[in-house]
Amino acid sequence: MANQTVVAMENVTVQRNGRRILENVWWNVEKGQHWVVLGGNGSGKTSLLNVLMGYLTPTEGTCEMKGREDAVNSANQNWDDWRKRIGFVSSSISQQIDPAETAIEIIASGRNAVVNSWEKTESEADLKAAEKVLSRVNCENIRHQPWAYMSQGERQRILIGRALMAQRMDLLILDEPCAGLDPVAREHFLNFVEELIKKGTFKSLILVTHHVEEIVPSITHALILKEGEMISQGEKRRALNSFTLSKAFNSDLKLRSRLGRYRLYFEDEFVPEGGQVV
Repeated sequence: MANQTVVAMENVTVQRNGRRILENVWWNVEKGQHWVVLGGNGSGKTSLLNVLMGYLTPTEGTCEMKGREDAVNSANQNWDDWRKRIGFVSSSISQQIDPAETAIEIIASGRNAVVNSWEKTESEADLKAAEKVLSRVNCENIRHQPWAYMSQGERQRILIGRALMAQRMDLLILDEPCAGLDPVAREHFLNFVEELIKKGTFKSLILVTHHVEEIVPSITHALILKEGEMISQGEKRRALNSFTLSKAFNSDLKLRSRLGRYRLYFEDEFVPEGGQVV
């Protein structure tokens, strides 16, 4: 059976104030693929997400959400429908949530892709669905906990739960989800994401990060950006290596893989035994 395309970017270029911030991006995300988008500051990761979410219109090229008859594209700009099919976990959403909103309210609000349900209009069916999602993200014990009193790790789980409330979520985007987490909380969260992927919770996942240490084993593909251009993309085992990361970060680097996880070292830095350099 042919692979089902979820998102297709074709020759996407974005130019602002005479500067090209994305250039000639060709990128297909297919059902069952889980991507990491990796690059340094200013590499174009945020602009890429903004095009995908419909917040930034390409100067050239197209970005389309595929997979059903009413698929939307940059020609008709049915952005509301588009965004309801994308789960988005980002600090930009965290900053909009009212401190008094509880875990169950935040998750329930994901049904209509809104933030802060001021009128509390969630139906009984939505609340029941939200209860099930609370269980899926292992947060039943903080059902009535206000946002203001949640740990950073709890907040990230609740935001994933909010995304899972979508009636049809074709794609989940985690935009630097480990920012602000201490090392132990980061590993707990990454293990949680890995478990969800293994369970088939997401059709497709995009993890955006600066750090190779955050790439969990179930990530299948990688897109490496530098100064708005793709320097590598495809299956993780081919696209992610010492050469492409050295180019992306303008340094001589070694990428070591061990048990499906990665560490990055400078070329002249001591590298512990075990695993392999890729």
